[in-house]
Amino acid sequence: MAIIPKRKRRPIFHRRKVCRFCVDNKLVIDHKDVNTLRHFITERGKIIPRRISGNCARHQRKITTAIKRARHLALMPYAASMIQG
Repeated sequence: MAIIPKRKRRPIFHRRKVCRFCVDNKLVIDHKDVNTLRHFITERGKIIPRRISGNCARHQRKITTAIKRARHLALMPYAASMIQG
């Protein structure tokens, strides 16, 4: 049997995700600002985890509480069927 040489693969470089709230101090997390909070929920209405969104732990906690407050005040939906987009 012939030995098949393995191909050399280039290493994959992943770009480090940076918390957008740490970079820009003018951005404020507010439960009344639904347009900003929509970036952090999925189409089904779930909160996007920190490792995917790229937020730091402190801002992810603030985003989570802001989304929950907005849901409680009926500014954001709990379920996917209510999301319009």
